[in-house]
Amino acid sequence: MMNARTLTCYCDGSCPNNVVNGTCETRPGGSCFSAVEEVYDESTGTYEEERTYGCMPPEENGGFLMCKVAAVPHLHGKNIDCCDGGDMCNRHLYPAFTPKLTTPAPELPVSSQSVHYLAMIASVIVCIFAFIVIVVIACVTYRRREKLRKQPRLISSMCNSQLSPLSQMVEQSSGSGSGLPLLVQRTIAKQIQMVRLVGKGRYGEVWLAKWRDEKVAVKTFFTTEEASWFRETEIYQTVLMRHENILGFIAADIKGNGSWTQMLLITDYHENGSLHDYLSTSVINPQKLQLLSYSLASGLAHLHDEIFGTPGKPAIAHRDIKSKNILVKRNGQCAIADFGLAVKYISELDEIHIAQNTRVGTRRYMAPEVLNQTLNPQQFEEFKRADMYSVGLVLWEMARRCYTPIPGSKATTCEDYALPYHDVVPSDPTFEDMHDVVCVKGFRPPIPSRWQEDDVLATVSKIMQECWHQNPTVRLTALRVKKTLGRLEPDYMDCPMKIV
Repeated sequence: MMNARTLTCYCDGSCPNNVVNGTCETRPGGSCFSAVEEVYDESTGTYEEERTYGCMPPEENGGFLMCKVAAVPHLHGKNIDCCDGGDMCNRHLYPAFTPKLTTPAPELPVSSQSVHYLAMIASVIVCIFAFIVIVVIACVTYRRREKLRKQPRLISSMCNSQLSPLSQMVEQSSGSGSGLPLLVQRTIAKQIQMVRLVGKGRYGEVWLAKWRDEKVAVKTFFTTEEASWFRETEIYQTVLMRHENILGFIAADIKGNGSWTQMLLITDYHENGSLHDYLSTSVINPQKLQLLSYSLASGLAHLHDEIFGTPGKPAIAHRDIKSKNILVKRNGQCAIADFGLAVKYISELDEIHIAQNTRVGTRRYMAPEVLNQTLNPQQFEEFKRADMYSVGLVLWEMARRCYTPIPGSKATTCEDYALPYHDVVPSDPTFEDMHDVVCVKGFRPPIPSRWQEDDVLATVSKIMQECWHQNPTVRLTALRVKKTLGRLEPDYMDCPMKIV
């Protein structure tokens, strides 16, 4: 049996480690792709085509079915072509671009003869469908019995093996990107050893813990926050959710003895802590500012984007973006966390799934339309635009800590760390405080003049002002922010980043 080969593909806009105009290598059996998507350009007020290139997963991980989207009508302004003929085979692939359909197709007259014909076809289809359902149920039942019979040995081999670290286990067991099997999660949760408390918030506590000498983070929820635990676990286990700029999920468990209940969420551990903590004690140069900003936009773009195919991923809006819900990885990139308020949207069903949760977002970061209660919860795009307002405030926090040279000297300068609106609202502002400042007076955080003296700072400054615009419809999308930051000097993105 021949081993499936790997391919080197041309990549742009979908590269590992956020490389611009580079190459990527597929896993064995994977393919190269070239995709086109319709994106709204705020500067011209028109839709334009955006093209990306990269590596597609192997057939068994959904790559083959995602490539098959080219064979169906493009109702969503997207198209993709795949190839596996050789290295860089996607360099000259140019899939046809079809704009979104804006008018329904005209109805065709139907004769009485065709009605009978259609009824007969419908009957045949129903019978075939019923047969398929019966076969599927039988196969699923059989597979479940086999899985239950073999599961104990699977868990034993996975948990006793010293050869596979936890990260490899997650990657090997979650090809669909939806996490480890439930029984494996519960086994890991039982073997966790708490080390020390590293943070505490309104939802619960965060602990540094160990699983077989590997550091992990354990988030424990208060009993009143069961809805937040349930929602966050559900979001993390969404198919194709895994991304390098989204906090890596390992396991979740809920246990109790009748008198108490403990809800656990186990994730990757990042020793730099939250972006809020990191910026409070560290300053950054323009290169690190660009990497932090770019990786934040990259993670949010993946979250906001809906992936069509089998398996597919629904579009997700975070609804609580702030510097305390963003972690800083050792490589200098961001990882978005805390999905207790997230909302999902499935376009095929036109359904918006909002968590049944009494918890509300952070008032300091709330968009004007949230504060004045004009956001329409039936329009998913409005949740995404509210996220982008919050992103603008987080970019402002980053920019304040980015140092630049003082003209005429060798010294550098930057602003002290501060929260958005620190100078106009109390430390724990009420809805009324924020509504008065943001909606009535129209205040926004100040932009120091020194930010215009550096290309990265000037670009980030322009982006944040477009993100926190009073009119939600003209705010930038996460994908547009990612593209804009990616077009800056390549030297910024290619240099090795290590937070010190």
